[in-house]
Amino acid sequence: MPPKTPPVDDPFAIPADTLGMDPAEMRRLGHKVVDMVVDRLERRNNEPVIVTGSAPALADRLGGPLPEAPQDPDASLELMAEIAFGHMQHGDHPRYFARVPGPAAFASTLGEWMGTGFNAINSSWGGASGPATVETTVCSWVAEMLGLPAHSEGVLLSGGSMANFTGFCVARAEIGAGVAYLTDQTHASLPRNLRQMGLDERQIRILPSDDGLRMCPDSLAAAIAADIAAGQRPMMVVATAGSTNTGATDPLDAIADLCAAHGLWLHVDGAYGAPAAITEQGRATLSGLSRADSVVLDPHKWFFQPYDMGLCLVTRPGALERCFAMNPEYLRDVQATSGEVNYGNRSLELTRRARAMKLWMSLRTYGASAFRDAVQRGIELAEFTESHLRSQPGTWDIVTPAQLGIVCFALKGSDAADHAARAARVSQSGFATLSSTMLKDRSALRLCTINPLTTQDDITRTLDMLADG
Repeated sequence: MPPKTPPVDDPFAIPADTLGMDPAEMRRLGHKVVDMVVDRLERRNNEPVIVTGSAPALADRLGGPLPEAPQDPDASLELMAEIAFGHMQHGDHPRYFARVPGPAAFASTLGEWMGTGFNAINSSWGGASGPATVETTVCSWVAEMLGLPAHSEGVLLSGGSMANFTGFCVARAEIGAGVAYLTDQTHASLPRNLRQMGLDERQIRILPSDDGLRMCPDSLAAAIAADIAAGQRPMMVVATAGSTNTGATDPLDAIADLCAAHGLWLHVDGAYGAPAAITEQGRATLSGLSRADSVVLDPHKWFFQPYDMGLCLVTRPGALERCFAMNPEYLRDVQATSGEVNYGNRSLELTRRARAMKLWMSLRTYGASAFRDAVQRGIELAEFTESHLRSQPGTWDIVTPAQLGIVCFALKGSDAADHAARAARVSQSGFATLSSTMLKDRSALRLCTINPLTTQDDITRTLDMLADG
């Protein structure tokens, strides 16, 4: 039980709000926010999928002089909903197929609101033993769902960029500086991370992907051998579990064998695709994931969480703390001891909000089985898309087959400019949005179908719009 609050002479004499808002007004506005959010979710299918405004027009509505005097909070909330949130991509829309959607579930929003409302921090055990326990629990639950070793440890961050950077730093701390191996299909943020970590271009080895846009173990083995012969020190292989472009997964088992043979760190960027491993079909595709030294995923993508949330899991106990721990005298009173975790010692973030609350709340509310069913539906929707495209061979070519919720295709006779124009026209209509991309020298259109609310009709109508000139 929590300790009792020390008595005060008149507890109601202490204002509820730091800057003096009346409790009745706090409740009224809070209830209004809930109503506005749920109202928007109910009408979500009827709103444009993406709207982009002009900078001057938005600044005119949302900017202006510094408000020295109080303004009407109701008007501000309505302006926020109509203008600020009305001019953005709605990644939770069932016809948002571009990049990687973010179809957040409502129970996770409740967890986020609670964490924010309680102003919860999770930096030290002494300052946040409750939130720290929730984060440890969530990391353990996700590792179990992915099939990672029971001793895996994790830390929640803002997203895949920071989660991957965290894993890279741990690899360097454990292995020592050296060459990192990736492919031309690795997410663009990862070479940037490696450069900012201090590697020079000679230590960032970008290998050509194979015909399936995956890392080729033979090419990797040859590159490692050549670097060793040249006096270079191999450090880490960055494999991909579900590439952003095509959903392709590198051959993790074969790569793990090479890493084991040479003492390299195996880092798997599964920011998008790793959640597929919670399904039987996805686990087979991602065979070898459990052999990784570090794995990254973004729960704000295929784990249905609000932005932002990335997760770095490390399968070497203590490695996160060995890389990041610091114990200055001004934090001495709140440091963890035996078996406790200071999450400020597991990444570069010292001040960190309690991100785990939303994922904890949604896993408890819906259950892991609901997550598995929702991820499996995303996989099957991409397979349906491929099947529908193949049923119209005079119109479409399959460029890459359905893989982990992504399928890439081309309109016969179209080039990159035409594909981009068609995608832009559909997006500007407000009905749906999708991406165009280049797969080496091949132009393609791309659908990512991970929203469990998406219907087959949503997909076929979008494809029809693309085909219409």
